[in-house]
Amino acid sequence: MSARWKLTLSYAGVVVVSGIGLLAAVAFYLLRYVPDVNIPNDLDLFVPNRSDLIRAFIPAAVAMMLVLLAIGLGAGWIIAGRMLAPLDRIGRAARLAAQGSLSHRVALEGPRDEFRDLADVFDSMLEQLEAHVAEQQRFAANASHELRTPLAISQTMLEVARNDPGRDVDALIDRLHEVNTRAIELTEALLMLSRAERRSFTREPIDLSLLAEESAETLLPLAERRGVTIDVGGDTANVLGSPALLQQLITNLVHNAIVHNRPVDGTVVVRTHTLPHAVALVVENTGDVLPAHLVATLAEPFQRGADRTRSDDHGGVGLGLAIVQRIAQAHEGSLVLTARQGGGLNVTVWLPHPFPGPLA
Repeated sequence: MSARWKLTLSYAGVVVVSGIGLLAAVAFYLLRYVPDVNIPNDLDLFVPNRSDLIRAFIPAAVAMMLVLLAIGLGAGWIIAGRMLAPLDRIGRAARLAAQGSLSHRVALEGPRDEFRDLADVFDSMLEQLEAHVAEQQRFAANASHELRTPLAISQTMLEVARNDPGRDVDALIDRLHEVNTRAIELTEALLMLSRAERRSFTREPIDLSLLAEESAETLLPLAERRGVTIDVGGDTANVLGSPALLQQLITNLVHNAIVHNRPVDGTVVVRTHTLPHAVALVVENTGDVLPAHLVATLAEPFQRGADRTRSDDHGGVGLGLAIVQRIAQAHEGSLVLTARQGGGLNVTVWLPHPFPGPLA
């Protein structure tokens, strides 16, 4: 039995039961005061008594019950249809979504009620799901392209070496090693991104200031080769999360700040702050002046700023800030990118306090 039929029978049942109760009350309160007397036959008189009224009342009551039942079924069917119409629209949208069409929306009109709220939530879910699927498709296409590039280069180099027996083998091995290193870096970055999105990690207390110092120490040789100075400082910033993922987050930010910096006399400033409402990690670097529209796209996968070419072994695979954003989101945080006055980038990662409540 459909929900519409159940509601219809419920409405009809309420109407019939109410009618029976009303007629029973009338019969009880009125007929009880009518005497049941016998009139002698020799008197040519007709005085209706209780029995006569009961015989006349029962057929009329039965007929009225049938009328009430018909009204209850008809009106209940119409009312149930109108009440369930929003659910039918939501059901059609859900079936279309199950078939792969995520662009359809319920777009329920009328006054705001429970059905309108449900339809709006469903539309919001479809919108987010459509955006997520589009992002995943775009990411898969970019990842396939990025992974295909080193494989195609390796295949071309091997074919050239096969056709040229006199080719320098050592140079070929060195070049294949570089290409293979790039493919490994990209694969590891994709695995790290997938791990952050799944949020499959154990949370434990960690101090971001200590992780920042460790990342700066690890990347100090790269900074010295590029003539970049790293300045690390700030407050003790305790958060709850994965030490490995948060270490990767800070390392990616510091690495990105070193690589995308001035050719000489560049600086990278890393600060941690504990504020009343959140914990902040700020990484600021000097560099070229960045337009606002470019800054807005830097956290997208496979974006490398204005220059998408790989100039050396530390050019990255275009997933650094994308991984940072996913790790921050996995820790219920956010990533904010702003262009720095005079050139460079200011990156702020906001993370929640490990234990909500006012700070001492």
